[in-house]
Amino acid sequence: MTRRIISPCVGLCSTTVGDDVCRGCQRHADEIRDWPAYDFDERDLRLVELDTLRVAVAGELLRVVDADMLKAQLERHGIRHRDDQPPLSQAVELLRVGRHRISDLSRYGLETVGEGAGLSPADLHAMLVPRLMEAAEARRLSST
Repeated sequence: MTRRIISPCVGLCSTTVGDDVCRGCQRHADEIRDWPAYDFDERDLRLVELDTLRVAVAGELLRVVDADMLKAQLERHGIRHRDDQPPLSQAVELLRVGRHRISDLSRYGLETVGEGAGLSPADLHAMLVPRLMEAAEARRLSST
């Protein structure tokens, strides 16, 4: 059986414009560079770490009410996600792609919570990105 190579890349790498951590996938520039050399186990471990980071950060602002509805909407709109990806990590992808087109998060199986309560998807994403970047940088520093 051939195993497909999976990458967290979402096609908008901000490391090319000088960021140490990519705003799209939350990987450090070294991790992006080294990704092709990682074996499958290392990639799987890194994907779990990235999902865990996204779940922790997004969970402060957002809650998944209906994971099946979220998945159906991701598929309906052709938004890239993995079947084994936790729903909150999938929600980060949804906001990245659809933040300006979504008006009602409940139609996507989501609701805002905490500091995110009542925010528009665009404002929620704007609050989420710097938090993801900060958490990703802390993850990088703790692994060195």
